[in-house]
Amino acid sequence: MQIESYHKHFDSYFNSPLIRNQIRESVEIVKNSKRIFFIGNGGSNSICSHMMEDYAKMGRFPTFAFSDAALITCFANDYGYERAMEEWLKVHFVPGDLLVAISSSGESKNILNAVQHANSINGNVISLSGFKEGNALSRMAKVNFYLPASNYGIVECFHQVILHLVLDMITNTN
Repeated sequence: MQIESYHKHFDSYFNSPLIRNQIRESVEIVKNSKRIFFIGNGGSNSICSHMMEDYAKMGRFPTFAFSDAALITCFANDYGYERAMEEWLKVHFVPGDLLVAISSSGESKNILNAVQHANSINGNVISLSGFKEGNALSRMAKVNFYLPASNYGIVECFHQVILHLVLDMITNTN
């Protein structure tokens, strides 16, 4: 049954000392970043839009998300979908900024290219991935929240919970 699957993942994941340390480290990275950029595809892109507004409203951080349809189609048309996010970051992202990259599979080329660019200019990167352990994205970020599940629902829900938890710790929201 699905309820047991979610519950099993939730308990084991958030009771892990590694995850607790990664959350604390992420809090410090966010607090010390100039601006926060969120990128993702599909459902993860929706999480990006949501987190962009919550981190701006509740955390008072300058935030950006590659989620506007006109922006996406403009950059994808001119640079190709695999380079669209990377080219957008070339316009705005500077050292000291934070890129939050979300990819359930951890293998999306457009996300990987954007992360590679952020790393090349000494930006900070927090990533969230799932499915296969050791996915490409998990090896590219300062902190990677990897969820050992292959169910999109579980992976996407946990990614959103993690990002809310980091923000709640920063804003002391219970």
